[in-house]
Amino acid sequence: MADNCNFVSILGVLLILTIFDNPIFVYAGEGVPNVALFTFGDSYYDVGNKVFLSKDKNPAQTKWPYGKSRDDPNGKFSDGHIVPDFIADFMSIPNGVPPALKPDANVTRGVSFAVTDASILGSPVESMTLSQQVTTFESMKSNWTTDYIKKSLFMIYIGTEDYLNYIQKHPDADATKQQAFVTSVTSQLKTDIRSLTNLGARKFVVQLLAPLGCLPIVRQDYKTGNDCYELLNDLAKQHNEKIGPMLNDFASSPDIDGFQFAVFDFYNAILRRTQRNLNYRFYVSNASCCGVGTHNAYGCGKGNVHSKLCDYQRAYLFFDGRHNSEKAQEEIAHLLYSANLNVIQPMNIRELIVYPTGEKMREFWEPNTFSTRRRLSSQEDSYAGFYA
Repeated sequence: MADNCNFVSILGVLLILTIFDNPIFVYAGEGVPNVALFTFGDSYYDVGNKVFLSKDKNPAQTKWPYGKSRDDPNGKFSDGHIVPDFIADFMSIPNGVPPALKPDANVTRGVSFAVTDASILGSPVESMTLSQQVTTFESMKSNWTTDYIKKSLFMIYIGTEDYLNYIQKHPDADATKQQAFVTSVTSQLKTDIRSLTNLGARKFVVQLLAPLGCLPIVRQDYKTGNDCYELLNDLAKQHNEKIGPMLNDFASSPDIDGFQFAVFDFYNAILRRTQRNLNYRFYVSNASCCGVGTHNAYGCGKGNVHSKLCDYQRAYLFFDGRHNSEKAQEEIAHLLYSANLNVIQPMNIRELIVYPTGEKMREFWEPNTFSTRRRLSSQEDSYAGFYA
């Protein structure tokens, strides 16, 4: 009996050692098909393309303190990872998606076409319009099969440059002219998305514009103090109101089989963190961690600027004058990937990826659902930040 007990004890110890020597890992992308991620847009999604287009071979975003949280300045406008990095991680894409302009990049699981200073209209210097990014995708299309492209994810965030430049050049534009400009921007965006569908894309995630008037660089340039510059916020809202109906039209069109999409309410996600920053554990939400000026919004990483750097970047909503800190970008990525209909609709990224390719959508974007789909009680509302 004693020998049997000793044998059982030894087996137990060996089993425990085996478990700890071969731990079971649960990956974020478990249960999600191995599809590609393609990103288009501006500096918010740029994973390094600007470096290859810039005349300055060592632009600010390749220098410390960019990448500070990971001790790796790598051409991204953050102290660490940005939204596409986290989404790629959730999709189990090794090492994220590379910049399209990087020579000999491994593009098997997708690529980023986003470039800093990109716009929808105009011809940005040392950058690319969204149309030019689509053209670049077309030139690389042979790297993937038609079926693989249909199953893959296309993420878009762009428009900031268009509206910042417009207000800078037309500060006194009346409501009619503003509406006309918004229509021209969104009409071109529609054309560019249609071009992607002609190239086989079917699964789209469009991130609405942030409250542009609340960016630290805008508060600093327009001297608004602790207030947001509402003219730019209004333009962003007008732009955002057109996105859902546009994508509904694509999904309902008999000309495009199996168009599927998600619309992420980035505007209110940032506004909540600006207005109720402590609920989300951001100590500062109206100024940048890195830079100079009234809101530390200019010059981060520039060699000729003695910019300030905060002691703890995770306490800041914004790392520089226009871009969120890594902590904020990670929160946004989680919302994109798995939040409910108050934040992203008609489905989140994880649902969009596993939604049967080629099948028509059963639900569509609905106006005002972000705020009305679930009414919070007064007690719940006081803890709304924690629910998010």
